[in-house]
Amino acid sequence: MSRFDAAAADWDKGDLRQQIAAHTADAVIGTIPLNDTMSLLDFGAGTGLLTYRVAPLVHSVTAVDTSEKMLEVLQSKSTPEHQIKTVCADITQIPLEENFDGIISSMAMHHVKDTEGFLKTLYEHLNPGGFIAVADLDKEDGSFHSHGNEGVFHFGFDREKLTEMAKKCGFTNTAFTTALTIEKPEKSYPVFLFTAYKA
Repeated sequence: MSRFDAAAADWDKGDLRQQIAAHTADAVIGTIPLNDTMSLLDFGAGTGLLTYRVAPLVHSVTAVDTSEKMLEVLQSKSTPEHQIKTVCADITQIPLEENFDGIISSMAMHHVKDTEGFLKTLYEHLNPGGFIAVADLDKEDGSFHSHGNEGVFHFGFDREKLTEMAKKCGFTNTAFTTALTIEKPEKSYPVFLFTAYKA
């Protein structure tokens, strides 16, 4: 069983996770003009902490994650108004057959080994004019994850390098905003929201 499967049942009890999801949702809503015709994909959706904050503002959200247990928790929150479709898969390896108007993601990119491949995957899953809104850590020294760095491939990201990578994949109108800064006893960890568009 993966660490995420094992942690799924208690995942939402983490105050920091709730805080990150709330600030990320606010940053997405404040940056992207969402509307009720849009179909979105939430990459690395986990238990849906971001999914359910954005779902009321769009037509539909497809939640994608590699952890079946996380998605079971997400589905348990489903309501008649917000039926979230879930897909348990690694779409960087096996793409979906549908495209989306936008892709959101919170704190998942550092768990993907090939960042450029990840960005290409997002690009290929977008309709023309579609957006990405990806939240993750600014470059850090590996001390952010207090439980250790199992399954962590990147200690945050350099904004300039990420921009260059995204442009190489075809994205335009790239921009960053700081969604929140996580204060821990030893230091501060900024979390960015990176947005970009498919031409």
